Amino acid sequence: MKKFLYLGAFLLLSTVLFSQGTTIMKARQLPSVDIKDVKGNPFNTLNITNEGKPIIISFWATWCKPCIKELTTINDVYNEWQEETGVKLYAISVDDARSSSLVAPMVNGKGWEYNVLLDQNGDFKRAMNVGPIPQTFVLNGNGEIVWQHTSFSEGAELDLIEIVRKVEKGEELK
Repeated sequence: MKKFLYLGAFLLLSTVLFSQGTTIMKARQLPSVDIKDVKGNPFNTLNITNEGKPIIISFWATWCKPCIKELTTINDVYNEWQEETGVKLYAISVDDARSSSLVAPMVNGKGWEYNVLLDQNGDFKRAMNVGPIPQTFVLNGNGEIVWQHTSFSEGAELDLIEIVRKVEKGEELK
């Protein structure tokens, strides 16, 4: 009986520790939610487009160190990714009204060339069922969500670009 308990505990712990929260999804469209750009102008999420090319949506916050690490790491190779696949990245800040004033200075200071949007009330975050951040989504050329991942660790950007390459070529994700 003790062996079964240990085996069960080991399997449960292994699942929790080694699961990175990657999900290949049945394609679904983005929800229509009104948010803002960093200048405070209204922006509807249905305007997240890229002329038939892949899109990355990354939910982040100024206080989230893994989020900043992810976006900074991607920024180092973003120009190459764009040249190769045509991908466009939308960084959606979930900072609330009190901390959203820190977003533009951080983006400018880091030199991020992404489209940065503000989800101050968390409406888009809720509509996308985002839990812990960073959470990253990949959309195909039709604007359909086909993949998502929660968390960031060194080397995760290599997995992300492989997914983007497959999506750009129209390959099935497995």
